[in-house]
Amino acid sequence: MRRAISLYGLTFSLPLLVWQLLFFVFPLAFLVALSFWTVKNFTMRPDFDPVNWVTMFGKPVFWQAYGTTVALAASASALASVLAFPCSYAITFKLSDSARRWAIFLMVIPFFTSYLVRVYSWQIFLSDAGIVNVILGWFGLGPYSMLNTPGATMVGYMTLSLPLVILLQLFSLVFIDRTLIEAAHNMRCGRLRTVFEVVIPSARVGLVIAALFCFILTFGDFVSPVYLGGGDPTTLSILITDTTKSGQQWPRAAVIALTMIGTLLAVAFLAVRFAYAGQAKGARK
Repeated sequence: MRRAISLYGLTFSLPLLVWQLLFFVFPLAFLVALSFWTVKNFTMRPDFDPVNWVTMFGKPVFWQAYGTTVALAASASALASVLAFPCSYAITFKLSDSARRWAIFLMVIPFFTSYLVRVYSWQIFLSDAGIVNVILGWFGLGPYSMLNTPGATMVGYMTLSLPLVILLQLFSLVFIDRTLIEAAHNMRCGRLRTVFEVVIPSARVGLVIAALFCFILTFGDFVSPVYLGGGDPTTLSILITDTTKSGQQWPRAAVIALTMIGTLLAVAFLAVRFAYAGQAKGARK
């Protein structure tokens, strides 16, 4: 029986294993090897030299881009979580089942169009002669320079991640035990206190995972910082393209990419550990 179960599980898990090997493990191994190659006369040579790591980690521009990328991704995660929670809370507890299904459908619709197209549409809204400044002009305000700013980059990040964050929070809130909320109300707990002491702790895992997905998506995003932020300040994704254009330095670009992957793995590990910390303590008790 054990052999049958093992063979059955192996058979159905094999496609996932092959997929991970072909599209993650093997490319990651090649990326690690590539980071030790050298470039001479615009030609890459398969050496084993740590000069690329030393060079990139010794450049102030690398650490400036790293700090900027982390700060923007963390800010986007916090902002998306704050903006998404009232929406997901209202959909979960204030709408009927039919209205909730329509709301979920509306949250999915943005993914029907290309992210790049949506970012280009924001250029029409945020340019000096764009729709936003035209509307502000009716009230005697502006025009304001909104394009090619960190604020415009954040708008692009919200376009990319906010619908997904709402959906992930929504699916977490839906499975909260309603009797806990009723018990809090019976004990004369106000609505706001119930949210912070009952709802948020109960949906902690989903809320953290939603913020984590936002961080992952925005940390490696290239479109918004370039087409809405104007490439200033420089992020790691922009630095990768600049590095490859400068003398075909693909090995140094591999160093940047591996640093990004390592950062995301570390953040994901810490976020998941924080999300399940309360449950682990409860299980021990």
